[in-house]
Amino acid sequence: MFYFTSDLHFDHKNVIKYCNRPFESVEEMNETIIKNWNRTVKAKDTCYILGDVLMYDTENARKCLNQLHGHKYLIRGNHDPFKDNDPAFGWIKDYFKLRWDHKKFILCHYPFLSWDGMERGISYHLHGHQHNPPEYNIEQRAAGLKRYDVGVDANEFKPVSIEEIIDFFKEKVQ
Repeated sequence: MFYFTSDLHFDHKNVIKYCNRPFESVEEMNETIIKNWNRTVKAKDTCYILGDVLMYDTENARKCLNQLHGHKYLIRGNHDPFKDNDPAFGWIKDYFKLRWDHKKFILCHYPFLSWDGMERGISYHLHGHQHNPPEYNIEQRAAGLKRYDVGVDANEFKPVSIEEIIDFFKEKVQ
């Protein structure tokens, strides 16, 4: 199974305040994200992290990252201090096109106004960066855009599967 997430911000105390996250402490936030991830992603699954895993490469933040199940690939965000060959990830890129089940997924930390295949309705653009509420994805669908914020703030602090995203866009707009 393929999963996507973004903007974990392990050990970043100020993100709780800036993004109005429902946690009393950075420890509670870290624990919740790790628990939700590991309930969702299994050892053989793949998870693409679309940036901002951690703000600072501290020992504790690194411990959080190392507790996450599955094979991890990083699409670099603006707060990722990782070198290209960091052993925590299968690879690190700035942008990636994923093909799955005759569909194309454009992965980047940043949201695009336009992306490869958008005009033909044959591709999905997955991003993070904005720390949007869940309503953002509903608004994108209602506007006829296959653009989806995979960030934890928009997805109950857990990764979202490729099938969940496809099914989300099959739902009728209310």
